[in-house]
Amino acid sequence: MTEPWTVKYRPKRLEDIVGNRKAREEFLKWLQTRLSHKGGKKSALLYGPAGTGKTVTVEAAARSLNLDLVEINASDKRTSQVIERIAGLATTQSTLYGGKRLLLLDEVDGVNLQEDRGAVPSILKVIEDSAYPVVMTANDPWDPKIRPLREVSLLIRFRRLSARECLPFLRRICELEGVKAEEEALRLVAERNQGDMRSTLNDLETLCVGRTMLRVEDVAWLAWRDRLKGVFEALQQLFHSRDVESARNLVEEVDVDYETFFEWIYENALHQLKNPRDVAEAMDRLARAQLLMTRMKSRQLWSLLPYALELMTAGVALAGKGGVGYTQLKFPERLKYLSASRKTRTLLSEASKSVGRVVHASSAKAAREYIPYLRFILKAKREDGLRIAEEVGLSKEFLEGLTA
Repeated sequence: MTEPWTVKYRPKRLEDIVGNRKAREEFLKWLQTRLSHKGGKKSALLYGPAGTGKTVTVEAAARSLNLDLVEINASDKRTSQVIERIAGLATTQSTLYGGKRLLLLDEVDGVNLQEDRGAVPSILKVIEDSAYPVVMTANDPWDPKIRPLREVSLLIRFRRLSARECLPFLRRICELEGVKAEEEALRLVAERNQGDMRSTLNDLETLCVGRTMLRVEDVAWLAWRDRLKGVFEALQQLFHSRDVESARNLVEEVDVDYETFFEWIYENALHQLKNPRDVAEAMDRLARAQLLMTRMKSRQLWSLLPYALELMTAGVALAGKGGVGYTQLKFPERLKYLSASRKTRTLLSEASKSVGRVVHASSAKAAREYIPYLRFILKAKREDGLRIAEEVGLSKEFLEGLTA
């Protein structure tokens, strides 16, 4: 099974982590102080936006200092029970070979006090009783529910990564993957993820699938948005899911719009499903979903959207009764075509509007009825064609494409 790039290129050493050098140095200094029992706060709280290197810094530090890392996600249900059972033992007993431990409580601001009121007191007790350092991570350290944890911890801030910091890392990955990437394309990927390295790598992997060259126009479809779940991760969950609700929720969790997600599902269902009957069933549901979306747009019947989304996600997930194989996920061919032809379509759209204004017709009618005549005139009597084009205001770039 091919590893996602977020796993494959996860930094193993502190010096390999991108950005936040001062925060990493401050954390390492605190950790070494605690391990040598020379005072300092008993716990540290690393905080900042997602994908800025908080968790990977802890993992790399544990590796460099030869510490046994015990990691618990604090946002999971029954956090207090897990902490009392696992963290309590881990922080009071030595390792099998007498080494030292480091306890990581990830996403402490995700604790649900309605479901587990004992979570924060349990964490506080572990911090107080622990013979080893305790480190926590959070996106929002000022959440009132974790105030007691904030007050007993050293706060270390991780800032959003700049595009300038990300570029060398992204460039190196592309080189290792055999992809020649334009500098501006990599910059756009980094900027549109707003400092989230995890999401940046997900997008870069998505864009590079099936390519040996990454250009600016290949990145143009990538919208500015909050990063949620990468397409690869969402597709893997979809094809292995047998639960209607979790499959349906992927539309809201994935970091592309539902139409783009449809293209990814359509492209990969044929390769991921093993049984021909399952493939046929999945394709039938995708066809029905596309039919509903087409009717929804043409007739403005937006009430049809939930049914289309249900068919393209849960419908496909439940079709895989014969099992799912693993082949490398493929970038949608139709998206490749749209990306490659985007510039041509943009020039045609602008030209159609210019012609339409002159002849008092719609852009569609201008593209359908007038521009073909202009192409004929340019080939038959180029000087007359250029004069007409100049009067209409058509660009030189469009004319070159029109007569190519």
